[in-house]
Amino acid sequence: MSRTSYGGQAVIEGVMMRGKKNMAVAVRRSPEEIILKTESVNSVMDRFRLLKLPFIRGFVALIESLISGIKTLTFSANQVVEGDGEGETITPLEMGLSVAFALVAGTALFFLLPVGLAYLLEAYVPGYFLQNLIEGIFRILIFLLYVVAISVMKDIQRVFQYHGAEHKTIHAYEAGQELTVENIQPYSTLHPRCGTSFLLFVMVISILVFSLIQETDLTTRFLSRVLLLPVVAGVSYEFLKITGKYQHLAVFRFFSIPGLWLQKLTTREPDERQIEVAVCALQKVLEAEEGQKFTGSELCPTVHFILEDDSYSDREVKQQC
Repeated sequence: MSRTSYGGQAVIEGVMMRGKKNMAVAVRRSPEEIILKTESVNSVMDRFRLLKLPFIRGFVALIESLISGIKTLTFSANQVVEGDGEGETITPLEMGLSVAFALVAGTALFFLLPVGLAYLLEAYVPGYFLQNLIEGIFRILIFLLYVVAISVMKDIQRVFQYHGAEHKTIHAYEAGQELTVENIQPYSTLHPRCGTSFLLFVMVISILVFSLIQETDLTTRFLSRVLLLPVVAGVSYEFLKITGKYQHLAVFRFFSIPGLWLQKLTTREPDERQIEVAVCALQKVLEAEEGQKFTGSELCPTVHFILEDDSYSDREVKQQC
């Protein structure tokens, strides 16, 4: 069993899986067809070793994940649109602008709004430490309300099912199981290395980091929250890696519990077809990373392997996943 920690993300009607050097996204384009796209991962951290240092690598990894997330979401959305035969495809620029708007809105909602709410209570809460604690509580409550609100949306629930399929498949692989639906289905939809847990760590660790700032006016508080986001992300990333690596120790399992509870909102039990998609993505990454071969699998219907240039030319091949 490789010591590489594989991970991924749910996309629209699909799953992306990623290793150290390669990634694959599998999308169910129709009931009979799964589209699978693979590409190499070229991290800037491989060119600049300084960026691999602890507390620095976390923010770099976050930015790279956002970039790859935009690409995979664009790819998956376009495959679904083409499969339905309705609507226009989404360009990377359009998806990038949408994500940029979401980031700005998210920063305002989860960081600046709590600052303003806590500032309104300044006259009733003595001391900057307590004010910062109140701000952190507001931040966590807003985040939880946001997750609950989107979790009732039908389309988001489908994404959450694929999120669950991703986690189950990773669990089965890490346990050394053969990647079949029957083997994967009993595993949990919750995973300690999940991005949902990372976001919760960000919310909690931000309370500690922002407490290091001395009492200031409202404008300076706004600026400090934005400027310290890379620090918060870096610390949260390291904490997530440690808790994920040392799950055999009770203390780290304890720290993982709140994130696992939160994942009950961001994951759903997947059906067999959704697990098939997750398996296709992971199998392709394992082939690229470790030379494993998965021929003759009965899990997947016919899969189109799209090359990195995304072209639907005679270079496109059909074979069993």
